[in-house]
Amino acid sequence: MSAPNGYRPTIGLEIHAELKTRTKMFCDSRNDPEEEKPNANICPVCMAHPGTLPVINKEAVRHVLRVGTALGATLADYTEFDRKSYFYPDIPKGYQISQYEHPLVSGGSLNGVAITRVHLEEDTARSSHAGGASLVDFNRAGVPLMELVTEPVIHDAETAGAFARELQLLLRALGASDANLEKGEMRIEANVSVSKTNTPSVDYVEVKNINSFRSVERAIAYEIERQIAVLEKGERVVKATRGWDEGKQETFHQRFKEGSADYRYFPEPDLPKLVLSEIPEFAPDVLKASMPELPSERRARLIQRGVAAEAAEILVGDPLYSAVYEREIQMIEDAKAHAAAVNILVGEVRGKNPSAEQLAHFTGTIFSTVMAHLIAGTTSSTAAKASIIGVLENGGEPVIQEQMSD
Repeated sequence: MSAPNGYRPTIGLEIHAELKTRTKMFCDSRNDPEEEKPNANICPVCMAHPGTLPVINKEAVRHVLRVGTALGATLADYTEFDRKSYFYPDIPKGYQISQYEHPLVSGGSLNGVAITRVHLEEDTARSSHAGGASLVDFNRAGVPLMELVTEPVIHDAETAGAFARELQLLLRALGASDANLEKGEMRIEANVSVSKTNTPSVDYVEVKNINSFRSVERAIAYEIERQIAVLEKGERVVKATRGWDEGKQETFHQRFKEGSADYRYFPEPDLPKLVLSEIPEFAPDVLKASMPELPSERRARLIQRGVAAEAAEILVGDPLYSAVYEREIQMIEDAKAHAAAVNILVGEVRGKNPSAEQLAHFTGTIFSTVMAHLIAGTTSSTAAKASIIGVLENGGEPVIQEQMSD
């Protein structure tokens, strides 16, 4: 896709997701994103006290391997962890345990976008700044963190946003992460460059601090326009890390880019190398057998049943409505009855903004009972909707308002 004046944007994404595990990545401290008391879930290991040793969290490794399986990627046989050195207050050790040369997952694709790698590392602490003071909460330090890196094959902001949304759906379907952007459980960084050739410019900018899908798209679009304006003035884009200012709707300079040499990677000496073929539960056939229906598969199944694309996205993206569909509607064979039931669910029912408890009133036979009367002509469409809303609000069995024939 060409931007104004013949420029071609090139975008690669780096997405971090906190994984759902009982404990942190290398210690027994709780992994509890809901903890409100600062520094409650810490121990000598995640606080880097002298003499402590990390231990690999097997469930975190399993999560990343299942993500790789869902992406159709290559799962590593040999993998290892590395030390990534940098000095910030939110890194108690002075380095982060990550992966560099031997990631758990290589290749694969999602939503038509090629993946470079998926690897596992530990999260940093959370910093806050107020009243001239800086505070650090180490509850998040050491939480298992998955990082997914795409190939630089995205050429517009909308494709980048669609990829990130699909990854969130996938992580939730696999039970790997809740991936809530507003809670920092999923963080998106975009590497953006523009060029008048098909070769991406080496002077790319990494945009951080993006906390919503719409902001991802806006930040990328803004950065494309900013870089084009710089080049049109005959200047060179400065390779740097920039933040996204939600209030001003613009990016701002944070620091100049580091290279991999600046991190001084070397293999983590306190952790064992892993040969995954020696771990039976990580065998590819075992991982494949554990796969649920993936969002892309569910979307295709729904559309094949005649569900409109917009309704299918609701049913794929919201587990509560998906559960009602599977319980109440998917077994309805008549195409018209099936379509009417879906329309009522994603229209009238969803329009009431019901609670999970109210949706539980649909016990498995409500929609099919009402739809049978609708197809038989013994009740009207308006009455059918009213019957289902009545169950939603009051529970029990549907009250069928019969329609008398002439």
